[in-house]
Amino acid sequence: MPPSDSLAPVDTPFDEALSQRYLVYALSTITARSLPDVRDGLKPVHRRLLWAMRLLRLDPASAYKKCARVVGDTIGKYHPHGDQSVYDAMVRLAQTFSLRYPLVDGQGNFGNVDGDNAAAYRYTEARLTPTAVELMAGLDEGTVGFRPTYNGEEEEPEVFPGLFPNLLANGASGIAVGMATAIPPHNAAELIDAAIHLIDKPEADTAALLAFVQGPDFPTGGVIVDSPAAIREAYETGRGAFRTRARFAEPEKLAGGQWQLVITEIPFQVPKAKLIEQIAALVTEKKLPILADVRDESDEAIRIVLEPRSRTVDPQTLIDSLYRLTDLEIRVPLNLNVLDASRTPRVMSLAAALGAYVSHQIAVLIARSRHRLAKIDDRIELLDGFLIAYLNLDRVIEIIRQEDEPKPVMIAEFGLTDRQAEAILNMRLRSLRRLEEMEISREREGLARERAGLVALLDPETGPKLQKQRLKKDLRELRKRYAPDTAIGARRTTVAEAAPTREIPLEAMIDREPITVILSRRGWIRALSGHRDLAAADTLKFKEGDGPLFAFHAQTTDRLLLVSAQGRVFTLAADKLPGGRGFGEPVRLMVDLEGEGAPIALLPAARGAGGQLLVATSDGRGFLATMADVIAETRKGRQLVNLRPGAELKLVRPVPPGADTLAVIGDNRKLVVFPLAELPVMARGSGVQLQRYRDGGLSDAIAMRLEDGLSWPMGGGSGRIRTETDLTPWRTARGAGGRMAPNGFPRDNRFSASVPSAEESKN
Repeated sequence: MPPSDSLAPVDTPFDEALSQRYLVYALSTITARSLPDVRDGLKPVHRRLLWAMRLLRLDPASAYKKCARVVGDTIGKYHPHGDQSVYDAMVRLAQTFSLRYPLVDGQGNFGNVDGDNAAAYRYTEARLTPTAVELMAGLDEGTVGFRPTYNGEEEEPEVFPGLFPNLLANGASGIAVGMATAIPPHNAAELIDAAIHLIDKPEADTAALLAFVQGPDFPTGGVIVDSPAAIREAYETGRGAFRTRARFAEPEKLAGGQWQLVITEIPFQVPKAKLIEQIAALVTEKKLPILADVRDESDEAIRIVLEPRSRTVDPQTLIDSLYRLTDLEIRVPLNLNVLDASRTPRVMSLAAALGAYVSHQIAVLIARSRHRLAKIDDRIELLDGFLIAYLNLDRVIEIIRQEDEPKPVMIAEFGLTDRQAEAILNMRLRSLRRLEEMEISREREGLARERAGLVALLDPETGPKLQKQRLKKDLRELRKRYAPDTAIGARRTTVAEAAPTREIPLEAMIDREPITVILSRRGWIRALSGHRDLAAADTLKFKEGDGPLFAFHAQTTDRLLLVSAQGRVFTLAADKLPGGRGFGEPVRLMVDLEGEGAPIALLPAARGAGGQLLVATSDGRGFLATMADVIAETRKGRQLVNLRPGAELKLVRPVPPGADTLAVIGDNRKLVVFPLAELPVMARGSGVQLQRYRDGGLSDAIAMRLEDGLSWPMGGGSGRIRTETDLTPWRTARGAGGRMAPNGFPRDNRFSASVPSAEESKN
C-alpha cells in the first residue's frame, strides 16, 4: 500500500525544519513545564498533583494515603511524565523548609534541611493542607475553565481560583529554554495588605506597595541585609537578588571567660550538612585560624555551635569571616518571570504581579457570581412552581389522580414551565405540609435578596465598586488566618540593612606573637619564638659553612617579602615559617626560586595602605613601588623589575614616613641627592635613571628627610653615627654623575651596614 500523504517526505531545508521543531519544544517547555502562572503561582505539574489529591478526597480532615497512589493517578490521568519528577515536585510541596506555606501535608520522610532525599513514594503518605484547600476553593462554582486532559478521558482546571496569593507567598523556581524564573517566598499577610491597597489605588506603584511588603520571608528565617534602595530596584524591575545571612544568637558565655557562637537560622535553600562541611573545611585546612571547632547540635531547631580558638578572638571578626568564606551569606535571586493570563511569559514588577492577582480574583468573583446567579434562578423557578402547587393543592392532586398525562394539563392550567411541572410531580407526599410551605417561602425570600445583591454586583455601573468591597472583605477574612500573630503567619525573616562584609586583615586571623626571622646564605629559613638578641651566639646557629644573610624581628601576623636578584618578589606568611628547632627549612620549598639568583632582600611588608618601597638596579635605575602592588601570595611570586641586559636588582628598601629626598652613591664613591618626588610610582618596570656612571654601577641608595641630613656609622666599631646636615654640594638633578662623598664616608660605599629592624621595615 502506498504511503499516506501525512507520511510522504517533504523537501525542506534542514535548518528551517530544525528551528521549527526546536521552537515547538521551547514553547512547550516554557508554557507547560517550567514557568508558573501569575494567577495561582503553580506550574502544571503542581496544579495536576493538587487536583488529583482533591479528587482522591485527601482533604485535611481525611486520612493520609500513599504518595504512590497520588503519583500514579497524576501521571496516569493528567501528567504523562516520569514518576520520579512528579514525586520530587510533590515532595517539595510538602517540605516546610522549602515552601513558606506547604500545600501538601506529608507523613514520613520527606527530606530534611540537611539536604537528605525523601523516602521512596511507596513509604510516604500525604494529604492536602488547609492552604491548598483555600487555593482550590471555588473549583465547583464555575469560577475557572476546564480543559480535556492529554488523552481526552478526563478534565482538569486551567488555573486554580483560590484567594491565597500563592505565587509570591510560596515563590517558584525553574529553568525553561532561553529563560528562567526565581521567585522567593513572601509573607502572606503583607501580600494581602498590599493587594487591598492596590484595590483601593490601582495606580499605586511598587514603591508604594513596599510600605506593606518588607521583602522575602523565607521558611528558614535568616536576615536580609540589602538597603531599601536595592530592594526597591529589584521589585521594580522584577530582577535582582537579596543578600541573605544566617542568624547568630548572642555569644554564649562559658566558664573561664570562654564563649561560643550559635547559629539559629541558616539561609534559604542552603543544606545544613553542606554548610557544616564548609565550616569544618576552614578548620582542617587552617583557612580560618581563629576558629577551633564546629558542632551540629540541631534537633527540630537549628543549632550550630562554633568554638573560637581563644577567648581573645573578636566575635564580630569571626562572624564577618564566616560570612565571607561560607554560605552563611548568599544572594537569593529574584527573576519574576511568569506566564500572564494570556499564557505569555513576562518579567513583572511587584506591582504588576499583584495587579494580575487582583484582576484574576475579580474575574473569579464575577464568574462565581454569575454561576451562583444561574443556580439561584434555577432554584427560584422551582420554588415558584412549588408555591403555585401549594396555593392550588387540591386542584393539583385532582389533576394527578384523574389525568393520564398530568404534566401538559398542569402547564396549561397554571402557566408552569416544564421543569416546574416535573418538580411538582416528583414531590414526596410528606412535603405537602404547611410547615414545608412556610420554609419554601422563607427560602424564596432569602434567595431573592441574594439575587438582588448578585445583580447589583454584576451591574456595569454599580458592580465595580461592589466587587472591590467584596474582594477586600474576603481578603480580610483570609488575612485573619495568616495574621502576623499566628504561628503560620509570623514573619520569620528579618530585614535589616547591613554593610558588606569587611575585608578581614591577616593579623586578625592569627595570634599575634613576636618572632625572630633568620635566613641563611644557603637559603635556610626559620622563625625563633620571641625577639631574640641578634648578636647572641645561640641565636645565629648555622650549618657548617653557612652563615646569616638576613635576621630581624617580626610578628606572626606579618607577611614577609623575599626579593630575588632577578627582580621577582615572593610573599611568605610569617606564621607558616618553620620553627626554631634545628636549622629551619630551605626557602625554595616554599617559593619557586629556581633561576632567580640569590635573595637580595627579606623584610616585613608594611600593614595597611600607603607603604612604599625604593627599588634600584645595579645600572643605576630605580622607581617607587607600593606594598599592595608587590604582595603576591603564590609560589611563583610577582615580577617587579624589568632588568636591562647585564643588570640585576641591587636593593629594595622601605621608604620611611616623611621622606622627601633620595641619596644615591655609586661604586665610584660619587654621591647625588635629589627630591624623592622625581621618582615615578610603578607596579612593574625598569624605572628611571637615578645616577649616571662611566664605569661601575650603583652601590647604595636611601630615602630620607632633607632636614635630618645624611647619617652613616663611623668605622672602628665605635658605634658612633656621623651626620652631614649640609647636603648642598651634592644636591642636583636626577640622573647626574654626582660628586665625591663627604670625608669619612664608609669605604664600602654603604649608607648603613646593618639590616633594618622590623619597625624600620614596616615604616
